[in-house]
Amino acid sequence: MKRFVIILFLITQSLLAQIQFEAKVSKTTLGLNERLRIDFVMNMDGDNFSQPSFDGFRVVAGPSQQVSQSWVNGRSSFEKIYSYYLLPMQKGNIIIKQATIEYNGQIYKTNPVKISVTNAVQEARDPNDAPQISADNNLYLVADISKTNPYINEPITVVYKLYFSYNIGISNWRELDKPKYNDFWSQNIDIKELVGEEGMFKGEKYRFVVLRKTVLYPQKSGKLVIEPLSLDIDVQLPTNRRDMFGRVVVTNANKRVSAGAKTIAVKALPEAGKPADFSGAVGKFDFKVIPSKTNLKNGESLDLVVSVTGKGNMKLFNLPKPVVPNSLEMYDPVHEEKVNTNLAGMSGKIADKYTIIPQFKGNYPIKPMQFTYFDLGSGTYKTITSPEIMINVMDGPSANDQVASTTPQNSKNIISGSEQFKYIKLKTDLIAMKENDFFGSNTFYTLLFFPFLMLPLIVLFKKKKEAIDSDVFGNRIKMNNRLAKKYLSEAKKQINNKEPFYVALEKAMHNFLKAKLHIETSDMSKTNIQQLLASRTVNAQTIIDFITLTENCELARYAPSSSAEIQKDFEKAVEIISDLEKQIS
Repeated sequence: MKRFVIILFLITQSLLAQIQFEAKVSKTTLGLNERLRIDFVMNMDGDNFSQPSFDGFRVVAGPSQQVSQSWVNGRSSFEKIYSYYLLPMQKGNIIIKQATIEYNGQIYKTNPVKISVTNAVQEARDPNDAPQISADNNLYLVADISKTNPYINEPITVVYKLYFSYNIGISNWRELDKPKYNDFWSQNIDIKELVGEEGMFKGEKYRFVVLRKTVLYPQKSGKLVIEPLSLDIDVQLPTNRRDMFGRVVVTNANKRVSAGAKTIAVKALPEAGKPADFSGAVGKFDFKVIPSKTNLKNGESLDLVVSVTGKGNMKLFNLPKPVVPNSLEMYDPVHEEKVNTNLAGMSGKIADKYTIIPQFKGNYPIKPMQFTYFDLGSGTYKTITSPEIMINVMDGPSANDQVASTTPQNSKNIISGSEQFKYIKLKTDLIAMKENDFFGSNTFYTLLFFPFLMLPLIVLFKKKKEAIDSDVFGNRIKMNNRLAKKYLSEAKKQINNKEPFYVALEKAMHNFLKAKLHIETSDMSKTNIQQLLASRTVNAQTIIDFITLTENCELARYAPSSSAEIQKDFEKAVEIISDLEKQIS
């Protein structure tokens, strides 16, 4: 009787056990320089975990997964934990949104967590571990601007330099806020390799590295603001301690620096002396109009190239268009650019190439063209005029041949052969003299009996759908197959992102096996998988490859790996799934 009561008690306890999924944080109030640990805990073995977006935080570690199962006094307990370490990016109240996980076809969500972020706090340290110096007076981010009062479309450069003293070290940095160049045309100059240099800053010798170079062309006058660049930097600071070899022990810290907003006072181009045809060119230029040939035969064409070479805002103005006589047919131009951009600005050549085809023989002038630009050196407008170009078409019909000569009043009108039948219509609209009635036609009887012919097909389709809907086991297999394909496809999309790739790959492998072996998530143990695959006469090497790959998915998320290794793991997963598909009967 006592044994029966114990068994009944255990059954009751298992029935009353509730599925729990919650988010636990190390603290709800922290400083801007402190880290937060958050654990997503579930008391069942769920699948398809989806993390929240962590808006307002930067993930510095995670996710790490822990699974534990224990038996105490005949009672089983299970716990799965996904852990993250977060660093706040801003002060204020930040909400960590819901995470989701799937168990037995049901979706479970955590409650949102509210975190209050305050000013940076002074961390308690061992006096010997305290840094000898602070990063505040030894680390600076500076934006060097070549000119703060340029003209419109005059180039200026912004060079961002990170200065740090010889007393500290830096190992890594991340951009928090990227600079914005509203009302500027901008282009970044590629920096192929970061090189440490030495220079004077605030009267002292510092080390520095150039992080970013940008060329700007202001597009309107007035005060324009360049938004700041902000960085989050990992810093190494020396302490009072020394190691066994007498070397100073350093401590790791975190420092955020900003170059600050910069204001540029842009001058408008002078109105005095500005020509009416000025198109906005600013710099130093040469203007040419060159034809490919000037003497043509009937049926030939020529190319007229209108080009500007020099240094200035090459991509920000339009070239003048040539004016040609009506007897010359001119097509839309082909635009060509050969422009280089460096810290001095844009330089090179731009050109419009026009194709011109003459219609009649004769001499045709192309009028002189003018190009005006604002010269920054002299502060005045300059105009370049091209010479007139004469096109000589040596043969072909004359324009006068198109004008028909008039005849005397006493002569008869002569009608050419091509005009004798102009009154006859070439297109006709024929209408049938007798039309068939709809009643009694083939279309009538088809539409009449079509619904009756469809009834048996509808009945068969309905029975087939009911049979499919009632097959719960088969539907579950189909769903797992779809999930395997979905996650394998997701893994391929994330092949350049290590952690999402291995999460999706592991889910694809598990869902495929659940579909093929008809098992639940709770049965997905290493020993059980090996036994089930062996009972289905699966090759021993394939079993070992499957177990090894699924175990490596968890380790590979946190271990360093190259793109070649990730591609190799994906190809291995496809090969294993293909082999299992063939071998499992």
